[in-house]
Amino acid sequence: MTVAVYLPLLLPVLVALAARHLADRARPRTAVLALVSASVLTAAASLWSLLLLVLTLFDDLPAMEALNSRSGMHLPEPVPDWVAVTAAVILAACLINLARDVHLRHGTARRLRSAGPTADGVVVADWSEPLAVAVPGRPGQVLLTTGMLRVLDADERRAVLAHERAHLAHRHHLAVLLSSAAASVNPLLRPARDAVTYQVERWADEEAAAGLGNRDLVARAVARAALATADYRTPAPALGVHGGVIVRRVKALHRPEPAGARWQLALPAAAVIACIVLEATATLSFFELLNAWLIG
Repeated sequence: MTVAVYLPLLLPVLVALAARHLADRARPRTAVLALVSASVLTAAASLWSLLLLVLTLFDDLPAMEALNSRSGMHLPEPVPDWVAVTAAVILAACLINLARDVHLRHGTARRLRSAGPTADGVVVADWSEPLAVAVPGRPGQVLLTTGMLRVLDADERRAVLAHERAHLAHRHHLAVLLSSAAASVNPLLRPARDAVTYQVERWADEEAAAGLGNRDLVARAVARAALATADYRTPAPALGVHGGVIVRRVKALHRPEPAGARWQLALPAAAVIACIVLEATATLSFFELLNAWLIG
């Protein structure tokens, strides 16, 4: 059980490596779906590994020890107690980080939704801070500030609106939320989280460019909006639907959209399959040990 239960804690490294390869080589939609799926599944495997390690502590409970002494049975310990205790501490920290991240994003979205009345799904807030962000909800809405509107011309405003509406249409906030939650559980998935944040921006860029039929216009709007927000600390990064590496996004818009290749999905797929196999093996081993303890 020992190797099988430890390896899923490290296999997210493969997902992180895949994030680098998928960054500018795969279609944004493909990259987002692959990385989010792989991140969530490998993070879940990490949690299950930690839980299995923690469960080995039950053999030391007073009630279990008393039953052992009366029956002469004993459940073999697959890991030392200090490893199980460490796993318990890590598991608690992971869950606290996860709760904190979800709370932060929910609170930020709630504050932005109260910025003002909506018209056709758009809220124009009289703020000097330049901000354009897709605010998830039922229904979702686009928040634009007067500070942002002042730095954009009419065509660039259409491009920014198309970009933010693409975020809402494809529920990109869920992709970012899930990848961020996975990274909260296992820090090895942070590169994948960052890649998903970047790729949802690229996905929205491509949607806006296709809808407007003008890649140069979208590139110009992205660059100008980024310059306008450079000196401000906006709440939008907490939503994960704004920002990104601007230079890379602008360069990508001056090239055709990547065609993508299936082989690029092999690495995250391998990580997921390996995690599933190893977790199944570890779980079966654990329950075999538990069964041996119960029936002697």
